[in-house]
Amino acid sequence: MQMNPYPRKHQLGRVTFLQSTHQVSWNPDLTGLRQSEREACEFIDEFLEEGQLSESEKLKFLRAVETLSAAVQAQANGNMNDYFPKTILAKKIEVLILEESTEVLVSSVHQRAMLCIVALSQVNPPFYLSQKLDLVNAGISSIFSLPLIMPSLDRKESASLYLQTVQALDDMLQALVMEDMDPDMSLLQNFLEIILPWLTLSEKVHQQIRALGTISRMLRFICNFPRLSQHMTEFSMTGKMMGILGLSCMNANHEISVEASEALHYFFKILVLHRSMKQKTEIILKDLQKNFRGGWFANIQNLAMFFRKYLTPEERADVIMVPMEALTNASRHDVCAASKMLKMILKHPMPEIGKVPEIIQYIYHNMNRITETTAQETIKKILYLLAQTYTEEVILTLLNMEDGSQRGVCKPWEILASFPKGYEVIMEFLLQKLTPYQKSKGQEPSHSTEISPLIISFLVVEGDTDFQDQQHATERMDPVSSSVEALKTLMQSTGYGDYVSYIQKLGGWELLTSPERHYEGVTLLARAMVIKNCWHNRPLFSFLIRILRERDHKNRLTAFMFLTELLRCPDVVATVDEVTVHILANWFQCEEPAIVKLLLRVVETFAKHGNMVQQFRILEPYVLGCCYSLDDDIVMETFTVLKCLVEHLTWKHSSSFLTQLTFMLGPVFEEESEHLRLMAFEIYGALLAKVKRTVLVFPLKHQVLNLIVLLVLHLEDANVNVAQLCRPALCHTATILGWSRLKAIFAEKDVWTILRALLKQEGNRALWFLKQCLALFKSPQAPIRQTAVRFAGQIIQTLDAEEANEIAEVYTALKYLREDPDSMVSCLAAQTLYILEAKEKLLVNPPTSCFCSRRPRKTYS
Repeated sequence: MQMNPYPRKHQLGRVTFLQSTHQVSWNPDLTGLRQSEREACEFIDEFLEEGQLSESEKLKFLRAVETLSAAVQAQANGNMNDYFPKTILAKKIEVLILEESTEVLVSSVHQRAMLCIVALSQVNPPFYLSQKLDLVNAGISSIFSLPLIMPSLDRKESASLYLQTVQALDDMLQALVMEDMDPDMSLLQNFLEIILPWLTLSEKVHQQIRALGTISRMLRFICNFPRLSQHMTEFSMTGKMMGILGLSCMNANHEISVEASEALHYFFKILVLHRSMKQKTEIILKDLQKNFRGGWFANIQNLAMFFRKYLTPEERADVIMVPMEALTNASRHDVCAASKMLKMILKHPMPEIGKVPEIIQYIYHNMNRITETTAQETIKKILYLLAQTYTEEVILTLLNMEDGSQRGVCKPWEILASFPKGYEVIMEFLLQKLTPYQKSKGQEPSHSTEISPLIISFLVVEGDTDFQDQQHATERMDPVSSSVEALKTLMQSTGYGDYVSYIQKLGGWELLTSPERHYEGVTLLARAMVIKNCWHNRPLFSFLIRILRERDHKNRLTAFMFLTELLRCPDVVATVDEVTVHILANWFQCEEPAIVKLLLRVVETFAKHGNMVQQFRILEPYVLGCCYSLDDDIVMETFTVLKCLVEHLTWKHSSSFLTQLTFMLGPVFEEESEHLRLMAFEIYGALLAKVKRTVLVFPLKHQVLNLIVLLVLHLEDANVNVAQLCRPALCHTATILGWSRLKAIFAEKDVWTILRALLKQEGNRALWFLKQCLALFKSPQAPIRQTAVRFAGQIIQTLDAEEANEIAEVYTALKYLREDPDSMVSCLAAQTLYILEAKEKLLVNPPTSCFCSRRPRKTYS
């Protein structure tokens, strides 16, 4: 067996390669494979390097992977990585799924791709978690996004193909959820988190039905494994699932209700199998079966029983939160269904409930949004029941809630006081807490020197409101000045004189009272708090996040300016969890450029801290989305931030984002704006400097190769700075590809010497280089168009008969370029067309075979 010069090893959940100094071909050992399996290997090798491919070629590729998977599975110690990296095959199949149309289902590529993943899941090495989630996400989104497919005589084949595709999706989910011989419950939770938004957020009935059907079949599959007791602790969304499925059972749409009932039945069955006493399991399962596909009332009765007997206090709280959130829905049916569900599960005696503060906080923040009479009565009942059982938690939570307007803070107290003996309960509790404080006040002077973050946040934010609400400068100066003076006096009397003086030296107090420069004052105040490391930075940050839960909050800009500065503090950043990041991420969709720019700065701050990997991943798509903004200032700000991100991010933790960035930069290299174009090349150059040969795999390698001609041609860019960046970028490219001879040429030769050397060494990629020229035909710079046409002409002369048949697009583009405003471009286009037409008369098309390669074998550096 030939030794592989790139021996594989596993490290930190990804495949890496030991560095080698030799440039060799990817050459898997085909010994022992049958002829069909060898042809499969050859076709896979060719397919992974191709660009645009036909449906038949995609299906051939998928059949080839299945053929090779079967061969590997039959081997005693078979490993797919001995032939092709399994990660690359999975990514390629994921791309094939995502490329399929979501407007109509006419191809079996969806189906075959998912069955191919099933085959790959049966061989070593195992998929990584991120690979599984990407594949599930691709499969779910591609199938669920399809329009409604109704069975009919004229659409019989389409309906049949859809059913087969859905079955393939189920097979893929079941294969991927397995870990050894049992399902992995943490994986099941990850899969459900991908599927559930299609049920809870989609407004399309057929998408909700698809989501429920998929969930139901997955849960039915899990029921086949009664030994999961040890794994159930890994499943932390039991309460949420029960709440969502229970509420869906009460949906007005019959199909949704039926699918939800089935799913809930299987979910109950899982709980019985793993949480009931073994001697009672069979009896309970028989009782459950009697109500299988029963009406909503029977389902909610079962839900109430399971709520009391099988759930933990925290899971019960999760169940309660689902219908409580539905109470804020505009749909009257949703409100009524949620109210009925809550009344059923909270009947006396109420079982132990966890997460009481979270429930109270939700009620507090959403009181004004609940306007329907039934919903209001339900909320009052919940608040009172919790106050009866958890008096201290409820009242302390309400005391800690801040609202400058005081509208929200009064409502819960009024509700509690409206019940019998409500006032008495509240006052007795407050007196109990106040008496020991009064006794110890003289012994603990620290209480008098504490200053609540509410004081600062209230005065600053409310001061901003005065600026916004008043029309004349003289009218708005007095209330703001008064607020600032009150703040200064309070801080000085409570031991913060040093902080007051520091702000005074910087001119911060004057800025706060200035109508034109108020926001500068806010920024300075927040920055000073970070520099002085004030103890209340963290609670103040929490307060600002609560403000930003409201999309229409009138002081949102002030809150963002304060928050952006506070995030420079490591202690504050340490409190940022995924919930907080999702709140911030939602603001990327607002239409206020000032806020979007501040959010981009927040992302930059996260990257600089270096320990915010998980939080940053949530924000990645939003940052890339800003590159396509219609606001030029936001685009420029985004690219400025991207430069910083590339500098601070590591390939180990952010490889996916950096790879996506290389693809996003492609169109920007031809921007007319010189500043933006320059920034794009700066980012790409910095990104290339991070890439090592050990991580240069598909799809990154494909994109690096895809930008080579562009880099060469931009050595003649009108912007001298861009041209200067292209040469080191080319040298980095040659280094990571292992092109030592070309690196020397890239470093010092002119454009035409480089292009001739490139075509000579990499002749097997001639057609690919031609396609790169085709894209550059549209460059706004005439010299680049000239060079692109001239190089295309040289490439065309090297093509064989089969390759010459694949350049119809180039022929069309050249005909169009004959009308180019630049006379040199139009002349070169006409000459190249003449060469192309002459070559067509000389070449004859040879036949091709099924799996055999058409060109010399590619080399991998």
